[in-house]
Amino acid sequence: MGYQQFGISPALVDRIKLKMKNPAVKERIKNMINGISKQELQDTAVVRRLVRNASAVMNEKLTSSQEEQIVKFVIAQKIDPGNTFHLIRLWGMFR
Repeated sequence: MGYQQFGISPALVDRIKLKMKNPAVKERIKNMINGISKQELQDTAVVRRLVRNASAVMNEKLTSSQEEQIVKFVIAQKIDPGNTFHLIRLWGMFR
């Protein structure tokens, strides 16, 4: 799995997936990333802010190294939110 190569633990991913099943949390995260561009997802400062905000919404305390691993992972994926294939690939990665 891709995220494990970045040192992101499967236990952390499982906790986040479980928290994302809460409709209120899911809506807050969706609103946070609504309208984000491919360029913004390549900007370390923007991605770091999104990770921090998302972890606060999910009440997930991340260490600085976990935060850095997630930021590097997101940037390495070169996600284009307007490309359905990219979104399907990400969905499959965390299924």
